[in-house]
Amino acid sequence: MTRSERWPVALVTGLGALTPLGLTVHEFWQGMVAGRSGIGPITLFDASDLPVRIAGEVRGFDPADYMDAKAARRMGRFSQFAVAAARQAVADAGLTIDDHNRTEIGVVMNTGGGGIGELVAEELVRTQKGPRRVSPLTVPIFAPNMLSCQVSINLGIRGPVFTGLAACASGVHAFLQALRLIQHGEAEAVIVGAAEGALTPLSVAGFANARALSFRNDDPAGACRPFDRARDGFVMSEGGVAMVVESVAHARRRGARVYAALAGGAATGDAYHITDPAPDGAGAALAMQRAMADAGLSPTEVDYICAHATGTPVGDVAEAVAIRRAFGPAAAGVVVSAPKSMIGHLMGAAGAAAGLAAVLAVHHGIIPPTINLTDPDPECAVGHQPTAALPRPVRAALVNGFGFGGQNGTVVFTAYAP
Repeated sequence: MTRSERWPVALVTGLGALTPLGLTVHEFWQGMVAGRSGIGPITLFDASDLPVRIAGEVRGFDPADYMDAKAARRMGRFSQFAVAAARQAVADAGLTIDDHNRTEIGVVMNTGGGGIGELVAEELVRTQKGPRRVSPLTVPIFAPNMLSCQVSINLGIRGPVFTGLAACASGVHAFLQALRLIQHGEAEAVIVGAAEGALTPLSVAGFANARALSFRNDDPAGACRPFDRARDGFVMSEGGVAMVVESVAHARRRGARVYAALAGGAATGDAYHITDPAPDGAGAALAMQRAMADAGLSPTEVDYICAHATGTPVGDVAEAVAIRRAFGPAAAGVVVSAPKSMIGHLMGAAGAAAGLAAVLAVHHGIIPPTINLTDPDPECAVGHQPTAALPRPVRAALVNGFGFGGQNGTVVFTAYAP
């Protein structure tokens, strides 16, 4: 029995996104190809007393475009992003959800911080106005699992519903979970992705005090500098990304348009530190190696790595070390780029946004750039790192996601020919 017979791929048939580059997948991809930054001054709250006053916000988002007012009031911002992105993806896929198939469809939408903003707001209500004024919806609004549950409720999906939290690896882990549901026959289609709405004074202050963020308040567009000598930290962002992935048989029955195949993935742990990646890259390299093996690929068959690359001094070097360790001599031939240079770090949704960039790179044959890479750090040397969009056929794209505590995830998207 061949690998494809044992572990069939899943097909990506629908896309949805709300990111700092815009409220649609089209705006996301246009911005990526153009090398446009979505980073700017924080407007969601008064950041004047914070040491970091820049972020990647989803500007112009109106929940009323995707749900009624009552539903919106019962969701945190992160869940609103999830439902909006899921509706976009389902519409893009042309997937009808009704009584004939709702039990065969699953949801895997992950997050990192859940409704941290809503939780902080209600704690202020408690301390300032008393416990009787706290909303009775506090827990179901901030609970991290609610983004998947709200997608299920709002779209009428009754198949498997999961939410996983793996810090900044959450988005990549979502794809891996969705792939396994389809491979094991537990769902014919899955709405998969991640969302984050954790931009709050508390989270910004915490990351700033940990010296994890870029302090380039006067140069938002140039703040995130993956692989550059002058990098000084990541930029916090928010947003939501969703995809429809289906079994091959299900997509063929529908005559669905296919963007790419979700062909494999793997997850590993560093067993090293609560925030720092292992400097030897062993855990991250193992995730990449196992993901390629799961997809039935050798390192020479991977054309593009959509890097986790946040722009932190330690993290970027660790990922470069891991890539060289995983790919060996083939590392020199693979193209590596970092979408976070344009959209910042969507935290728990970062891997979903990177997955979207990878799928579109496969579909369009264009690799997005790493902007702000003006002085490459020799310690981060990995293959070719384009500073402008690179037209090139992409047969296979690998997506990395690494989270606090040493959680590593890698998934592989490939071109699909029926």
